[in-house]
Amino acid sequence: MAVEYMGLSEINGSFVVLEGVRDAAFEEIVELRMDGYKEKLGRVVRLHGDKAIIQVFEGTEEISLHNTATKFTGRPMQIKLSEEILGRVFDGLGQPIDGMGDIYAEVLRDVNGKAINPVSRVYPRNFIQTGVSAIDGLVTLIRGQKLPIFSGNGLPHDQLAAQIVRQASLGAKSTDKFAIVFAAMGVKNDVAEFFRKTFEESGAIERVVMFLNLVNDPVAERLITPRAALTVAEYLAYEKDMHILVILTDMTSYAEALREISSSKGEIPSRKGYPGYLYSELASLYERAGIVKGSSGSVTQIPILTMPNDDITHPVPDLTGYITEGQIVLDRRLYQKGVYPPINILPSLSRLMKDGIGEGYTREDHPDISNQIFSAYAHVGDVRALASVIGEDEMSDVDKLYMEFGRRFEAEYINQNKYENRNILNTINLGWDIIKVLPRSELDRVKTEWLDKYYDN
Repeated sequence: MAVEYMGLSEINGSFVVLEGVRDAAFEEIVELRMDGYKEKLGRVVRLHGDKAIIQVFEGTEEISLHNTATKFTGRPMQIKLSEEILGRVFDGLGQPIDGMGDIYAEVLRDVNGKAINPVSRVYPRNFIQTGVSAIDGLVTLIRGQKLPIFSGNGLPHDQLAAQIVRQASLGAKSTDKFAIVFAAMGVKNDVAEFFRKTFEESGAIERVVMFLNLVNDPVAERLITPRAALTVAEYLAYEKDMHILVILTDMTSYAEALREISSSKGEIPSRKGYPGYLYSELASLYERAGIVKGSSGSVTQIPILTMPNDDITHPVPDLTGYITEGQIVLDRRLYQKGVYPPINILPSLSRLMKDGIGEGYTREDHPDISNQIFSAYAHVGDVRALASVIGEDEMSDVDKLYMEFGRRFEAEYINQNKYENRNILNTINLGWDIIKVLPRSELDRVKTEWLDKYYDN
């Protein structure tokens, strides 16, 4: 039998303190009722003796020390799950906001979840096609991988995220079920409306589960949003055998919410004011991606984060880089040149790419042409630096060809329309078309048999 506690001992920001509590548990969900009718939800974030500190999701407005009845539910935060969740839009706590009614629950799941046991992991194979050449050709996304996008304020990461949602697939030959879980944290109303409208108009909403936490929503809700999204992804992947791509934007907003709440709790700050447990918090989210033995489904993650002042050494991208398997870096210089998506391939990488491309996955020459493009574009940087000193007219004929390769690569390969969906074969062929600007003698990263087959034809 649930016990109700009358009154509170203390109110501090989004936290309330209740004394004389028995048998409460960490992360337990609490129902608070003000003046006998209005209800708010909270969760236990700290226990000390008979004292419980409760974080209120909707904020502590209208709560006073005397008008509040508190009931401990005996359960953690849970979300309703069934296959009909596809095509639905939820708030940051998993409550429907699309006007289509409640979810008929097949199961209830704790949103906190767990990282996948390394012993039960299956090594990621096969690729996910995004339709974006710079990603598919050079920083290939592999099923079960976690591959973040490092962006900056004002860069078009929202447009890129929407394009990936519209275009992502398992490739033309796959017959497996595929869906996307999209979670936006701390976004402005116009950005949320852009995502929703884009998905609806393109028809992609039918295979998308959306979670929207707006900038004016309670900060505490922001900490639940990615966990609810990943719980949905795990259910669809491991119980319904679907391949799920999870896009989380913006993880910097999540980290800032964590910093704000940590400060409210009086915790000792670490780097740039973030709590010392920021690494473990991020890892608890990122490590929920992967493939599990006994299931034919997978969870793949693309966390998107904005780097304050474009600083890749900032704690959020820095720690994210330690946990994840590569990164896609958006570049302000390319953006200013009018290139979309402004992906700088040189600091970008996909550590699992080599195991999900090539013969049997994409095409046999994909690894070699990818390596050659990286090598050639890296040399373009040296050639451009030389040209800035001596002028392009004074350069060697080969260096002039590298300059031409760099221009064509940025204008034709990286640059593409927001609604242009290139399949993997088109991307590989485009890479060959552009690399042919260079003489065959410069292509030292490609096997002779691939040069004979693709360069000379």
